[in-house]
Amino acid sequence: MRQFSENGKKFLTLREGIRYASYLDSGGEPTIGVGHLLTHAERLSGKIKIAGEYVDYRHGLSDMQVEYLLDQDLVPAILTVLSLVKVPLTQNQFDALVSFVFNIGEQAFADSTLLRVLNNSEYARVPHEMRRWVYDDGIIVPGLKNRREKEIELWNGGVEV
Repeated sequence: MRQFSENGKKFLTLREGIRYASYLDSGGEPTIGVGHLLTHAERLSGKIKIAGEYVDYRHGLSDMQVEYLLDQDLVPAILTVLSLVKVPLTQNQFDALVSFVFNIGEQAFADSTLLRVLNNSEYARVPHEMRRWVYDDGIIVPGLKNRREKEIELWNGGVEV
């Protein structure tokens, strides 16, 4: 089974940022760690299940908790790429797609033209399709535009992390 590389993890962490206390992301959603969207239950309870244990996040998370939370949050994105992409990928392409799916969500990727194009072996069209995912509520978000360009750079062969 293909693994998300350490370079990919560093890449994604740079794009998402690390926040030890909860905050509102660019879409106004409560978030903590490395892009962990707090669920309704987590917001109500003040606790997140990390590595099998419930952790009170209201006073912030430790470095280790943030790392473990990211590792568990990456699993759905990794499994989505592994199960839906039917063509061979380089490590950089795999890492770029995991970062992309982590950001847009598994179902959005599953329903995307990008996935259809990729599974038709139209690798050169993937960057164009990634560039379409820069909107939040119909407005171009500069941070998403920048992120997509970095993901495209990674897709195309690498980016220095």
